Parts: sequence; C-alpha cells; structure tokens
Amino acid sequence: MSGIIGRKIGMTSIFDADGKSVACTVIEATPNVVTQVRTDETDGYSAVQLGFGDKKEKHTPRAQQGHFKKAGCTPKKKLVEFREFDGPSTLGATIDVSIFSVGDVVEVVGTSKGKGFQGVVKRHGFSGVGGQTHGQHNRGRHPGSIGACSYPARVFKGTRMAGRTGNDRVKIQGLKVMQVMPENNLIVVSGSIPGAKNSFVILEK
Repeated sequence: MSGIIGRKIGMTSIFDADGKSVACTVIEATPNVVTQVRTDETDGYSAVQLGFGDKKEKHTPRAQQGHFKKAGCTPKKKLVEFREFDGPSTLGATIDVSIFSVGDVVEVVGTSKGKGFQGVVKRHGFSGVGGQTHGQHNRGRHPGSIGACSYPARVFKGTRMAGRTGNDRVKIQGLKVMQVMPENNLIVVSGSIPGAKNSFVILEK
C-alpha cells in the first residue's frame, strides 16, 4: 500500500469540475526517505519505513544516528512503517507527492485535538437538559444513573462517563485527492482530517 508522511497546513475550498465548492485540507509532504526495509527473512514481515522532517543531530540519540547513517540521510522527526508498499523500496530512496494523482481515493491518519477532561455532554453527546429522569434530577449536564443498586452492585466496564477527550489516533477513509503540486510538495484532499495545524498525518492509498 503506497503512502507518505506529511504535515497538516490548514483548510481551504476549491471548485470541482461541476462548479461545486468543496472544503479541502492542504497537506505538505516534503520528500520522504526510505530509512529501513524489513523483509520476511530478517524481520518476519515485509514493510518499508519512511522518515519525514529533518531533526538536529544533537537532539537525536546515538542509536538513531547510526540508523539514519545507514540510510545515508539526516535524522528525521517522524518514522512510519508501510506494509505492502508499492513504491521504491531501496534504502535511501525518496518518495514525494507524485505517487498520488487527482481522483485517487486515500485514507488519512492523524492525532485528534486534545480537549482535556470533559463531561458526558461534550464527550459522548448526551442530551443534557431535557428529560430529567433516571436519577438525573436537577443537574442538567450530569450523566444520571450509572449502575444498578442491589445487583450486580457495581458499575459495568465501558460505561460512558466523563474523562479525557481527544488526542486519539483517528483514521478518515474515502477522501479524494483534489490537487497535487509536486513543485511545492503539496497535496490537497477533500474534507477535513484530524489534528491541529502543523501536526503529522499519514496518507495511504
């Protein structure tokens, strides 16, 4: 499966062939470097590891410095493995946005924005103020009853309650490539993708 590592720039809108305005996300994907090639003989599975974004050598552990020197490249900020990779799979080869073309359907993986500790209304979409029944009484944004009284006398695992929200790995499927600009290392995909601006994203065909 072909793919590339990029960085979310922001959102914009463009007109498609039918003249319809489509909300899009702009992703910057400077050429990725093949930093490692895994094979069935040595690792038990086949995959290609790509590196994205330069990092200072003084901020890189010695073990990783040797890892990047084998590939003949500078230290990288982000490393991702792609299985069943269709592109160049030789150590030190570069992958750019030209592997995508307009009309391709891709899936994007990113880390969603962290919201901190949130209640059940924001975290799980509870209705809040409305029907104040089932133990809710006069606390509109509270979850209400969370378990039985006598049996089994405990709260079931997985009960939706307040807690940390966001900062999760999220995959969005079925996005369409609207534009590819190899000269600027940019690719534009339809719709929104998870994550804040300048966050790392993974594009896969």
